Amino acid sequence: MANNEIDHAFTARSKTGASFEPTYAGALSFMRRRYTKDVKGADVVVWGIPFDAAVTNRPGARFGPQAIRRASAILDNDPQYPFSRDLFERLAVVDYGDCLLDSGNHQKTPGTIEREAAKILKSGAFLLTLGGDHFVTWPLLKAHAAIHGPLALVQFDAHQDTWPDDGKRIDHGSFVARAVREGIIDPDRSIQIGIRTHAPDTFGIKILYGHEVEEMRASDIAYAIVERTGGRKTYLTFDIDCLDPAFAPGTGTPVAGGPSSAKMLSTLRQLGQVDIVGADVVEVAPAYDHADITAIAGSIIAMHYLGLVAERKARLEDLNNGTHAVLHNANGI
Repeated sequence: MANNEIDHAFTARSKTGASFEPTYAGALSFMRRRYTKDVKGADVVVWGIPFDAAVTNRPGARFGPQAIRRASAILDNDPQYPFSRDLFERLAVVDYGDCLLDSGNHQKTPGTIEREAAKILKSGAFLLTLGGDHFVTWPLLKAHAAIHGPLALVQFDAHQDTWPDDGKRIDHGSFVARAVREGIIDPDRSIQIGIRTHAPDTFGIKILYGHEVEEMRASDIAYAIVERTGGRKTYLTFDIDCLDPAFAPGTGTPVAGGPSSAKMLSTLRQLGQVDIVGADVVEVAPAYDHADITAIAGSIIAMHYLGLVAERKARLEDLNNGTHAVLHNANGI
């Protein structure tokens, strides 16, 4: 065995490196990353928000972070497909654990999430969040916009989440409308993919409906995203119900007629040109799942985020090394 240690989530001595432990055993952090509140030196922080009090149909997404972590155990060790690399060779990733919320006082929830997210982002790390229902994206957007200004939003979803909102509701179906009204996102640079319902207002956000996505190639969807975001700092949120229930039955508000996991993963793979500054996967509700189908999809979506960040870091390091080499030669050394 390459490594004779187990429970890498606790025994790891570094924020980089694969775990090489059996997929069926050991502590289940996300992709066996080290559990720690020390984010110094981390490129990416994985964080769970076990909250589902904002759902309008079936509850259970509070168990989403646990399910995604459990399913992610199959993704460590080998070079991660389709990135053809050990993502953790050069990318320092930690699992920060979960957000502590007061289950008896939901009005405190958005502020708690926003403050903790801001604390993590202050380190300079990329924040990858595991939900939780889709309301958690609202305080996450606020924390990211406080650093980057108005964001482009790329939203994979069956629902627009633009229903009327008085600014105080704890509701997973209205946070996008609130974000537009409060200037958190720029609707002219935002896009929703896979929508299969109607809301009263689009707020100017470009929509690729489910039937349109069905007729498009993944490369065409990716091109539409790149063109729409236009180089703007971008937050990417993936509601697992974007996928057809055949590929993601374990969610609170499933809608038939959605895309396959293969098409959406292929789309994500082609978003290397998008300046993604934060991302989440939400609405995984394992109580309605079968054989971890939905949790596996959620974990692989999250892994694709890491792959894009790893590639971006590698490009920047290679560019810097090339610049140094040019200067080195120019100085005749």
